[in-house]
Amino acid sequence: MTMEHIWANQKEGLNKQQARGKNGMTASATEESSKIGAEILSSGGNAMDALAAMQFALAVSEPFNTGLAASGFIMYYDANKKKAFVVNGHSIAPQKAHKNIFVDEHQDIIPFLKRSTPGTAVSVPGILKGFEKALAEFGTMKWPDVIAPAVRLSEEGVRVNLTWNTGLERFSDRLGTEARKFFFPDDVPLTEGEVVTNDNLTKTLKILQEQGADAFYKGEIADAIVETVQSFDGFMKKNDLMEYEAVVTEAMTGTYGDYTIAVPSPPNAGGFSLLYMLKLLENKNISKYDVRSWEKYYLIAEVLRVMTADKLAFMGDPNFYDIPLDGLLHDEYVEKRGELLNFKFRNDSITEGNPWNYDKKKQHHTKKASTKEPGPETTHFIAVDKEGNIAACTSSLEHFFGSGIMVPEYGFLLNNDMTDFDPDPAGINAVEPGKYPVSMKTPTIVFKDGHPVLTLGSPGGPTIPASVLQTMIHILDYGMDVKDAIEEPRIYNGTGPLIWQEEGIPDQAKRKLEQMNYQFDSIALSIGNVQAILIHTLTGELYGACDSSRPGIPVAVNTV
Repeated sequence: MTMEHIWANQKEGLNKQQARGKNGMTASATEESSKIGAEILSSGGNAMDALAAMQFALAVSEPFNTGLAASGFIMYYDANKKKAFVVNGHSIAPQKAHKNIFVDEHQDIIPFLKRSTPGTAVSVPGILKGFEKALAEFGTMKWPDVIAPAVRLSEEGVRVNLTWNTGLERFSDRLGTEARKFFFPDDVPLTEGEVVTNDNLTKTLKILQEQGADAFYKGEIADAIVETVQSFDGFMKKNDLMEYEAVVTEAMTGTYGDYTIAVPSPPNAGGFSLLYMLKLLENKNISKYDVRSWEKYYLIAEVLRVMTADKLAFMGDPNFYDIPLDGLLHDEYVEKRGELLNFKFRNDSITEGNPWNYDKKKQHHTKKASTKEPGPETTHFIAVDKEGNIAACTSSLEHFFGSGIMVPEYGFLLNNDMTDFDPDPAGINAVEPGKYPVSMKTPTIVFKDGHPVLTLGSPGGPTIPASVLQTMIHILDYGMDVKDAIEEPRIYNGTGPLIWQEEGIPDQAKRKLEQMNYQFDSIALSIGNVQAILIHTLTGELYGACDSSRPGIPVAVNTV
């Protein structure tokens, strides 16, 4: 499918969650954030300036999924250098953390709710250091100026939307006393349509605006974070915050047919997962099967199973263990793994392979495979400027409401990123001091003939690469309209037989897969929340779309 054919299939009739333009575009899970990013672009800022402003705006408008104490991976494509970079603003374990955090005296794993809401669940947050580094390396605006719109938004208040309602209905048991005061004023939950202000968060944003990220990592906000975490029996000390540094690297790349895909590298496992699944699918010619055929769903389900088996066995923090990344993505190894796909039944023999035979490094560790799939809630947002620079970020508190711990007088939630580690002390992704947990965040940029043609990403914990993969295939292989590609029903599964499904999977396809020993969850649910922007390499036209599972919109700069 050529890019000309793909563009010819993009629809003219646009709804609120679609936009076209030429002078820049933003897309995120909230209207407020997308409009603020577009405002920055229209005032002369570049894509990274807009992205930073969007992160602060999301801290106000989507404070249960991201915020000031979030972690994240930031991607930036520099149109002049023609290179893609990654800023690692991922969270890291405090120095006092230890491997037995999440097991009891009998070495039994502590249930998730119980282990994800005390202070021991809070890791050292990296998103603010990440954006400080990103602005210094790639931005054109000053730190105070990209925060200013979020300060204004926080002062004016945001309208509670359906995402807030859903979170409060499903996850309010995670909220601590301080957070409950905000989300349940007078012990009544905030409801859709209300305009809510958070005066403490406004104060904190103004401190950051005046004093920079140092206020968060070295100053009064750092003191408040440490005091709060320790009051909930956590491990964090001020030195953990003071010593945190974000790291910039070039993006990891792989290929899919004529396309080049840029993603973050480990300790991010989402990028590897996407490249690995694309390699498994590359010679399967998936588009010869109908988009809702059982064969298409079978291929997605089995590559997810093969990928997950290898991811759990080999993905960890490369500062602690060698990762056979070259072996995992080696053509011969992937071809051998692809032999597990048989189109006859769910292959019970899918376990991890032996990529060390195809890797330059020699195996140095014998850690057992992780048993942990990272948590479910996050947010993704994108900015493309008129010069062709692209900035994309997936940031998260890990679970809805993070740890549920809100810093008193400062108005923001703390993450529970420590539960991205495997609770089993023997796993490759087990807790260790100063270690990154494995992350499935997958901000992605797709290139054709050296030019960027698509950028996309999604929240959803372990489901993120599955959402990105399926949306990409819908666009690149099936030539679908971007909005239709996002809305086309997705599936997700791990190594077992259970498949999560979105509404719309045909009963005939499900029955066929059930005969092949798969099981479908009885309830359809939304998987991820994809944001995507398609880029025309000749005309500079941009076409963006947002997922209907949240109320976000794309905003074209020429319409602002």
